[in-house]
Amino acid sequence: MRRPKTSGLAKGEPVPGVAKVDPILIADNVTRRFGGLTAVDVEHLEIPRNAITALIGPNGAGKTTLFNLLCGFDKPNSGTWSYDGQQLSGIPSFKVARMGQVRTFQLTKALSLLTVLENMKLGATKQIGERFWTSMLPFLWRKQETEIEQKARELLARFKLDTKADDYAASLSGGQRKLLEMARALMSDPNLVMLDEPMAGVNPALTQSLLDHILDLKELGMTVLFVEHDMHMVRHIADWVVVMAEGKVVAEGPPDSVMQDKSVIDAYLGAHQDVDLGVVTGRVAGELDTSAMALLEEIHEEEEASIAEAEEETK
Repeated sequence: MRRPKTSGLAKGEPVPGVAKVDPILIADNVTRRFGGLTAVDVEHLEIPRNAITALIGPNGAGKTTLFNLLCGFDKPNSGTWSYDGQQLSGIPSFKVARMGQVRTFQLTKALSLLTVLENMKLGATKQIGERFWTSMLPFLWRKQETEIEQKARELLARFKLDTKADDYAASLSGGQRKLLEMARALMSDPNLVMLDEPMAGVNPALTQSLLDHILDLKELGMTVLFVEHDMHMVRHIADWVVVMAEGKVVAEGPPDSVMQDKSVIDAYLGAHQDVDLGVVTGRVAGELDTSAMALLEEIHEEEEASIAEAEEETK
């Protein structure tokens, strides 16, 4: 069953950098360079609160680099950004997480030789038993430890991983590890959850389950920002879409309008225009209509012709 989307998120026309009605994350003049390559050059970006925002773009657009900057995993060459009114520039990642902004990774970070339940417990913040002196006095932290374990088991049950609680994390499938990462992120009671390619490497059998859990986050009052290449998924769950290309934000807006935007189509397909990107790149069998299939065939033929021409010139 399709869930209702949030509208009225922007104050003006959906253009790059448009102000939002209630932004939770605001970035200004953020740049990141690697030698002579500018990976990120974002002039202004606002992420709307209590909505699901997709960050899309072709490979090398700078999406994950921007994620790393906003979460404190990397340092920018310039720029500032704030989360819920608090400046985050220069704040390390662990402090950012404590403030309520958490992320997951494209490549899962589960600790394989710990059990699933132990992995979950690591996500809880302000644990008294983690301090050197108080760790020697169990009566100070035993009650909190019980509460943390109870919360972990409740989350595992919600994500249908409760039967795996005592198994080593190494035994989980790729999709189950994605679920574990998402569940562990919720142990800190975040307000903003950032997901880096949540569908990457996931068995199609678990795709719908992951989609439902992402939608659940919004219904629980959280804000979601995710990076994704699957345009069908983006169209299905995103309330707002931000498009990056060559490090810059080139388009913003509701998913249906963004996927027909000329600048977005150019970023993905070059000179091909008047195409619905969501149809061309949909992963689900049966989504592609005849015209889209013909376009894909045309693109492939042109690519082959270009390769052949280049090979001929080198002879």
